[in-house]
Formats: sequence, C-alpha cells, structure tokens
Amino acid sequence: MSEPILVTGGTGTLGRQVVWRLRDAGRDVRVLSRRAQEGAAKVPGVEYVQGDLLKDQGIAGALDGVRIVMHCASDKKGDEKATANLVRAAGALPEAPHLLYVSIVGVDDVTFGYFKSKRDSERVITDSGLPWTIMRATQFYDLILKGAKSGARFPVVPVPAGFLVQPIDPDEVAARLVELALGKPAGRVPDMAGPEVTSAADLIKRYLHASSRRKKVLQLWMPGLGKIKAGKLLVQDGEGQDGRRTWEEFLAAKAGA
Repeated sequence: MSEPILVTGGTGTLGRQVVWRLRDAGRDVRVLSRRAQEGAAKVPGVEYVQGDLLKDQGIAGALDGVRIVMHCASDKKGDEKATANLVRAAGALPEAPHLLYVSIVGVDDVTFGYFKSKRDSERVITDSGLPWTIMRATQFYDLILKGAKSGARFPVVPVPAGFLVQPIDPDEVAARLVELALGKPAGRVPDMAGPEVTSAADLIKRYLHASSRRKKVLQLWMPGLGKIKAGKLLVQDGEGQDGRRTWEEFLAAKAGA
C-alpha cells in the first residue's frame, strides 16, 4: 500500500469531491471527520478516522504515516485555531508532510468574519515551516444554489443588491487541488474562479427560470458590502485559472442526480 493522503473536511462539499478523485487516481485516502461515517456516507475503499481539529482531538493518529495533507475543512467558529492545531501536529512528525490548503479569493480585502478567519489560517500555514501550497477559489455554485432554494420559499426572493460573484463548480476545484497535492509544494498558486462574472441576483433569476418557478427577485441594499460590490471576490483577468462548467450545466446536473 502507498502512504495515505489525509483529507480534512473530506465529507463536505469540496472534500468529498477531492476524496473521490484521489480514490479514482488509485491513491490511498484517509479522511478525518468529526462524526463517524456509515453506509452511503462513506466513499468505498476510503479509511475514515474520527477526530476534531478545533478541539485538538485525534489529529496525531490521523497523521500517522501521512506525507500529504489536503486541508479542506472549514470551521466558521475558529478556522485559524483548527488550522493551528493541524499544523502543530504535522510539525511534530519525523518528516514534515506537504500541506495543501484551500482558501477564498478576496481574503486580503474582505476582512470580516469568515474571510478574516481564512486569511489568518493562511498566515498560520505560511509561518509554519512546513512545505505548503495554498490555492484560493471563489464561492462554490452549491452555496449560491443553497441560497436560491432558501429564498425561493418566499413569495418574493430577497437578494443583496450589487453582489458581484464568480462562482465555480467545486468538482473543478477538487480536480486542481488533487493535481497540486500530487506535485511538489508550490507556495501560493494562481487563484481559481468560475467562467462568468455576474450578480447573485442574476444567478438566482436563472435558477428560478431553470426550475420553472415564477417569482420575482427583490434586490435589497445591505450595509458593509462595499468591497464585494467593488469586485473584491473576483479573480482579475489573466491572474487565475478559470473553471469551465457553467451555472446552467451545474443546475442541470443537480436536477438529474
């Protein structure tokens, strides 16, 4: 058997896609998860270990024999603390593993809440002394879809006005992350974004059309979104790697799943 690749957050939106791609590439995969995985929740042929990055539980055991760590876990209550616990445990290994982290486009400019937490996690990794790779990606289609479905419960769908996005299919992000993980540590690599820059309102209107819902979208002014409206969550032209799957293609695949 080859040395296992550890995937944190391997049961989440992105992590699960990463796990499937690693397994299909013939790699041994170990997933660190807060909850025990059973039945259909498990990817066949993958080892699942229980632990908690935020509580610093089960990390050392999960890292046993590992040379590559794909850190896909996110915790809005303390992402940087969870990352610090992982880095500390990885640094105690006889041979430092390649640590790959996925962050968010815009964390240098949008400095509140979860964005700040992701930026702080980046600093933990870059200061760790471990060999590392960090890639930032834009918001996933799944997040937009979740918001669209939630809003569609109302007679009129509320959407923040002027909210510019460039969302991407997480499976395309997973493919790029696996490619990076199997290569040499590369530091900060080009950001990754979806094929289209548009507004959240436009995407939701197109979702409503695709799902045959006749509802109006109400754009609401919300404070504190100036940098987002200024395009700080977007990848600048020529500075990143774009995904190819469109919003409509993503919606069609979800409808047929």
